[in-house]
Amino acid sequence: MTSAALSRAGAAPRGAAGKAARPARITATGWGWRYAGRRAPAVRDVSFTIEPGERVLLLGASGAGKSTLLAGMAGLLGGADEGDETGSLLVDGERPEAHRGRVGLVLQDPDAGVVLSKVGDDVAFGCENLGVPAADIPARVAEALEAVGLDVPLSRATKALSGGQKQRLALAGVLAMRPGVLLLDEPTANLDPAGVAEVRASVERALDDSGATLVVIEHRTAVWADLMDRVLVVGADGGLLADGPPAQVFARHGAALAAAGVWVPGHPVDLPVLPPASAQADAAVAASALSISRDGRTVVRAGLDVRVPRGAATAVTGPNGAGKSTLALTLAGLLPEAAGEVRAAPELAAKSGRRPSRWTSRELLTRIGTVFQEPEHQFLASTVRDELAIGPRSRGVDATAVGMIVDELLERLHLAPLAAANPFTLSGGQKRRLSVATVLADAPPVIVLDEPTFGQDRRGWVELVQLLQSEIAAGTTVVAVTHDEDVLRHLGGHRIDLGAVPGGAAS
Repeated sequence: MTSAALSRAGAAPRGAAGKAARPARITATGWGWRYAGRRAPAVRDVSFTIEPGERVLLLGASGAGKSTLLAGMAGLLGGADEGDETGSLLVDGERPEAHRGRVGLVLQDPDAGVVLSKVGDDVAFGCENLGVPAADIPARVAEALEAVGLDVPLSRATKALSGGQKQRLALAGVLAMRPGVLLLDEPTANLDPAGVAEVRASVERALDDSGATLVVIEHRTAVWADLMDRVLVVGADGGLLADGPPAQVFARHGAALAAAGVWVPGHPVDLPVLPPASAQADAAVAASALSISRDGRTVVRAGLDVRVPRGAATAVTGPNGAGKSTLALTLAGLLPEAAGEVRAAPELAAKSGRRPSRWTSRELLTRIGTVFQEPEHQFLASTVRDELAIGPRSRGVDATAVGMIVDELLERLHLAPLAAANPFTLSGGQKRRLSVATVLADAPPVIVLDEPTFGQDRRGWVELVQLLQSEIAAGTTVVAVTHDEDVLRHLGGHRIDLGAVPGGAAS
């Protein structure tokens, strides 16, 4: 059973089935966890007590162990074969595993939160495991979906949802359980601005109704700060950097926290803003009368005329479900056109003159590189170093040059200490940086990125944006699917805006 399923499974909480579970106390005493096969602990020497009904914002730099701590609270870390535990982490004085039916967890990866094939069944899954009376479940499902703003048929296939829609789906499944502890790991990371506001409001309503204990990991601190009683900041080297009311923590430790990678309200990023692309710039990729489809049958958008200026950044924007990711994959040659055509500049198309969707994988590798929305979808090797070496090796680059390329990228993206780690054990932000680095290792003239700053702390965000700015300065064409207006602004402001969602189509 997946961790997503476990977070919505287990024995029913104490009390009558179908009622909201009572809020719980969470206590950590010198707690730490080291994943099997990793030399250093993911978390170490963390101590705190979260009182029943308390609302806590859990912060820290990317890689500080926030997600591991949340998984520990949910009882999902496994036994001694999966890692080594130090100290204690308890829910109402017991091991968290004893309270799985009482603790609801929304995971950072939207795909990991999907359990069943249809929307209605997926939201109902946790309620069924808790023994909620069958007659009560449909109302709970409808209420949860309305709360998170996911307006799709109950029969909609979960695989047809966009990343942002899957994020809302996972939250709906947990809210329907009415848990005593609600754990949210980056719940708004893939959402458009309207979705962020809806999710924030739905969580607040759920807390007002249930009084549940809340712990949220979120880089968008300003979204959640006024809802919180307390901020806990996990140190990258262990322990807590700060603990207290939000206003007090941000006022007293704001500068130090920002330097450590925490997004602190009122501490803007100091980065140059690139000029917009010239209206006379040649197009690296363009499309006319384009229709796009994820599955080859259902058209997501039709009649698109788009242009990607060479040597500049283009942002693909629009609400969740508008077709942004599908358009990006089509421009990148990874999905065929449903109608119309995508054309590449002559120097990209080379002698073949073929459209990108008909290029071989080797031709794509050296011409258009793609960073997927879910980093895990492009990892192939068992170590970070080998992952970065795959592309150059496949192109026949000699071993010495491969080593130099890999070492440079490890340093530039602060992944050198993790060179021997399994990519799948990295934090969300580290996985995103690695996925970007794997594409940069092949130095393609066009790079397509889907939510490139997802899950990044302040420092990681700055480094990624600086890296993209340097690529653009060197002549690389960048296409970025993003909800982040600051990314758009710092990369030059040119956009393809897909606007309103066409009939709930998935992106």
